[in-house]
Amino acid sequence: MTYQDDKLTRARKQLDQKLAPLRDQAAFVRPAKGWVRAIRDALGMTGRQLAERLGIKQPTLVALEQGEVNGTITMGRLKELAEALDCTLVYALVPNRPLQQIVADRARHLANLRLMRTHHSMRLEDQGLAEADLADERDRLAAGLLRDNARQIWRPDEDEK
Repeated sequence: MTYQDDKLTRARKQLDQKLAPLRDQAAFVRPAKGWVRAIRDALGMTGRQLAERLGIKQPTLVALEQGEVNGTITMGRLKELAEALDCTLVYALVPNRPLQQIVADRARHLANLRLMRTHHSMRLEDQGLAEADLADERDRLAAGLLRDNARQIWRPDEDEK
């Protein structure tokens, strides 16, 4: 493993540890009317009052709140709304699986595609590998992909185009 690959592995591990508490997505499901509206309502603040704090008109606030619900609001505007509500905007991309697993799965997928091309030809010549041998070869190819240059696994394979 090269220094660069080792560095990437450590970075993935650190990010996985940092993001693990956020993986419980149920805790972060946006309320039906959006976070801005939910917090504004919980504070007992009217739309007019929040609009005044922001120096905008109430219809503009309604459009911003709707923009949050629709996913069209900008990060900058959402940050302004958060600050007007005495909140902090927290932004994160939370992987659905550990990053190391995503990388390993991708390498295995590519190894499998490459192996299947060769295995198909070998089977036609009655030289196909047994399942256990195929699994071993898949693992060997995947490890090689990650060892030689982990960044190459994100290039589209010919069979994926």
